[in-house]
Amino acid sequence: MFTDKDIAVLVQQSKLFLQNSSDVNYIENNIEQLRNVLRFHEYRYYVLNDALINDNEYDFLFSLLETAEQKNPSLITKDSPTQRVGSSLNEGFETVQHLVPMLSLDNSYNAEDLQDFDRKVKEVSGLQEIEYCIEPKFDGASISLIYENNLLVRATTRGNGVEGDDITTNIKQIRSIPLSAPFSQYGIEQIEIRGEVIMTKDAFNKYNERLTEQGLPTVANPRNTAAGSLRIKDPKEVANRNLDAFLYHVSYIASSNSSKGGALEMFNSNVTAQISSLSNGGATHAEQLKLLWDCGLRSTEKIKKVAKNIQEVIEYVTTFEQKRDELPYEIDGMVIKVNNLSLQEELGMTSHHPRWAIAYKFKARQATTILKAVEFQVGRTGAITPVAKLEPVFIGGVTVSSISVHNEYYIKEKDLKIGDTVLIERAGDVIPQIVKSVVEKRNGTEKEITFPTTCPVCNNTLFKEDDEAVWRCINIECTAQVVEKIIHFASKDAMDIKSFGEANVRKFYELNLLKDIPEIYKLDFSKIGTLEGFGKKSIDNLQAAIEASKQQPLNRLIYGLGIRFVGETTAKTLANSVEHLLDCKHKTEEDLQQLEDVGIKVAKSIHHFFSNSSNIQMLEELEHLGLQLKNTKKQAVGSGGLAGQTFLFTGTLSKLKRSEAEALAEQQGGIIVSGISAKLNYLVVGVDAGSKLEKAKKINSIKIISEEEFLKLIGG
Repeated sequence: MFTDKDIAVLVQQSKLFLQNSSDVNYIENNIEQLRNVLRFHEYRYYVLNDALINDNEYDFLFSLLETAEQKNPSLITKDSPTQRVGSSLNEGFETVQHLVPMLSLDNSYNAEDLQDFDRKVKEVSGLQEIEYCIEPKFDGASISLIYENNLLVRATTRGNGVEGDDITTNIKQIRSIPLSAPFSQYGIEQIEIRGEVIMTKDAFNKYNERLTEQGLPTVANPRNTAAGSLRIKDPKEVANRNLDAFLYHVSYIASSNSSKGGALEMFNSNVTAQISSLSNGGATHAEQLKLLWDCGLRSTEKIKKVAKNIQEVIEYVTTFEQKRDELPYEIDGMVIKVNNLSLQEELGMTSHHPRWAIAYKFKARQATTILKAVEFQVGRTGAITPVAKLEPVFIGGVTVSSISVHNEYYIKEKDLKIGDTVLIERAGDVIPQIVKSVVEKRNGTEKEITFPTTCPVCNNTLFKEDDEAVWRCINIECTAQVVEKIIHFASKDAMDIKSFGEANVRKFYELNLLKDIPEIYKLDFSKIGTLEGFGKKSIDNLQAAIEASKQQPLNRLIYGLGIRFVGETTAKTLANSVEHLLDCKHKTEEDLQQLEDVGIKVAKSIHHFFSNSSNIQMLEELEHLGLQLKNTKKQAVGSGGLAGQTFLFTGTLSKLKRSEAEALAEQQGGIIVSGISAKLNYLVVGVDAGSKLEKAKKINSIKIISEEEFLKLIGG
């Protein structure tokens, strides 16, 4: 980006500004040069990691520019270094559409997967050897940047792949992302670039140190902190977190010789043609990265590897995996891309991922630590879950101190004892689990883990079904279960009582303001008003949310009751089978099994719930308090253009939320089911469809359709 001559001039200008710092006229007359000096030093520090001046000198130069611009607002430019930090809070994040969809990557876990990927590429191309570009797979948050006429005009999150949240103000706080770049010298008017926001290990550790000094809870890992920072309302706080970014893909280019917009299949052509014109030859992904680097962006240019064939790829990623801990940031694998852009275009993409790229995932992180104790927790269905308490250990970017050990059989199978040294790993670098106990390290002081015979909360005798591994407390008045049931009842997917989250439920329960579900609708707000943090506005909001929940449809109420095995889909099925919820008192297990997707186990659970007099009494009380137990949305048999047709939605839809799509199908008599079977008529597929799509392909009777086709099916 800067020639040796440029560097010499800018270094000399830096000295002149420092020497003439008291000369107001000199600063104001040379304000654009001062901006260039600061941009240069930002590039050296944040992109090259090779500063030429110290922090104090940079801060002093920055203050000179800031003072000059404050005195002369007309001299401020959009890409001035002073314009990174906004002075006001973001009110919200607008949803905007990407120029080109941001797809996911297909995953591989071993050499055989990579060889299979290579075979498919060769089949399409007809080539004997394929050149690949290899880059680290960063463990951060994906972003998309748009530059127009050299200026950064928009930055967005990945979102659902088609559209994301506009986070431009927050992205401007990341100093390795320039506010302007000289794309015009390459004839580029508009460019869309993909990348990843990360938090380095050093920045993560320093941020946690600051939190500790302030007496605040520390954060768990760099990835979540980076992703969460992008949605903070105060851009100054974003700046304080010292985030970083790497850019790794050009998704769209428009120049004076290429029209903006156009069909999706043209975007890669624009990129290919433009890169080719710049490189005087066949355009490659590696040349994309060099273009970005030469324009002052921190692309993966300096950490990429171009491999001549798949064997070189396999050798490189295998070796690199051993070095991952030496990096200053977290990665969870490598990304392998076909280097030739024309071949990328020929290979195309599925609705889920490009066919020209694949992610090689590293093996799960492992570490050893000490199992100090096991605590037994009670869930809302009475299930007793043992949780291993560990000597805290940092693994895969996360400090792990607790891990579920599932049930009694799991403990016996793993041969776990208190005091054991245990090997743990993060499966898929996400879910921590105990792999085994290290028996060789036992010294005789270890103790057996004794599973309780009575509930650790209410002391009632535990019960276990013959065909299950889980022990349960079947006392419906057990405190732990009651609290968890209230939390579930008020949750977003159930009665959706806003301002009534877990913390408030637990607080009200502990203060004897709430003891069961019906009491939600009998809260004493005069007493709540005496509590710290509950002013008039918050009380009004809570009252309004509770009152509004009385109008929730029957299926949400059923789901909120927390009947075992009854999820959202089964709740809709059950609601649509009755005129009034209490009709379920008269349904036998055989009656219930006639309903869609209701098997023996589910029917038994529903029948058990409605055979319990306490549950019936609770429902009658809820109806008396104003809740809706009648099914006002029940479909008449045979009504609607999709009457009797079954639907299942999978993946991320671009135009509708899944709940909206399901509601549209139901309005026309369609039935929503929860799984793939021969009874399914339509599988509607969005982005990231996953295993359900693969299962559906094996059943010829299932019609697999896109969201667009679904919209046509229901009449637009």
